[in-house]
Order: sequence, then structure tokens, then C-alpha cells
Amino acid sequence: MGLLKTGINEVIATTAFNAAPIGVHVRDGTVSMILFSGTHTAENILRDGWVVANLVHDPLLYVKTAFEDLPRDAFVEEPVAGKTMCRLAEAEAWVAYTAQVEKNAAGTLRVVLTQEKEIIETVAVHPVNRGFNNLVDATVHATRYRENRDPELKKLLEYHTGIVRKCGGKKELAALDLLQQYIGDG
Repeated sequence: MGLLKTGINEVIATTAFNAAPIGVHVRDGTVSMILFSGTHTAENILRDGWVVANLVHDPLLYVKTAFEDLPRDAFVEEPVAGKTMCRLAEAEAWVAYTAQVEKNAAGTLRVVLTQEKEIIETVAVHPVNRGFNNLVDATVHATRYRENRDPELKKLLEYHTGIVRKCGGKKELAALDLLQQYIGDG
């Protein structure tokens, strides 16, 4: 399957000058994603029919794209399959897909992806860092917690925060501080 492997691959997905952390599901030869209806990502995919999965190892970028829009200069336009698609300027690698909504129900969209182009921009080795991995998990929980203040999500955030504080480096700790600002926790 190329750069993305079996399971759920956490990427920063880009559509038309929009970026958001998304899990790309790779199972049994099918590549897909589940999106919440009404998000910029879902609206852009419905309109344009494409998405780019950006592989990035910057914890601050994961947090920022979960809660705010990036400036236009954070994107690079790429010609792919007769369309102009946007990827992140900071992407270490990226995979461009055509995207077709397979199911639209109960506030979510299931989007099936067909790979059009895959590029490695830079080669870098990233040792497994539990701080980074837990920051990604905390970011996922924080997007939901900010909306509903669910106490169970708060417990998960506290758990992941503890691991980020124990295992993360300077960038992960800075990203955690930013995450806590977005959700209003100190």
C-alpha cells in the first residue's frame, strides 16, 4: 500500500487550503476515512473529490490543525490527476487521493480513497516517542472534550497528558501547553 500501512494512520489531511488531523484507515486493500458532516474537510471533499494525506512529525502542527486554520503559505499546490491539490509545505511525505463518499449517515461520512500520487519529500528517522504518540491521542480526545466536557474524555486527557509530560521532548511539551490553551485547561 505504499507509505500508509494496515491500520489507522494518523495524518494531517489537506483539502482546499484546509488542514486537519484525520485517521486514514487501511484494511483489506481498502483505504478510507470517517469524517464528521459539516466540517471544512468533509465539505471540501464533497465539493472537490480529493484529499491529501500529509505525513508530518511536528506535534505543534497536529494541535494547531485540530483547532485553527493555517495561513495559505502553509500549503503547496500540486498538480495531480488533472486537478490542483494542496499539501502541507512541511510534509515529509504525502499521498494524494481521489475521494468518493461511500456512505453519508448519522452525522458522518465514510470516504473511500483511491491513491493518485505518493511523494517522499525528505527522509528522516523518527524513533518511537510515547510523548508524541500520546499527544496525538490527547488531541483527538481534546477536539471532542472541548465540545461536550465529558468527564470520561477528561480522564483520558489527564492520562495522555501525564505520558506526554513524562516521555515528551520540548516540542511535545510546547504542543501540550498549546492544546491545554485551546481546551481551557491549565
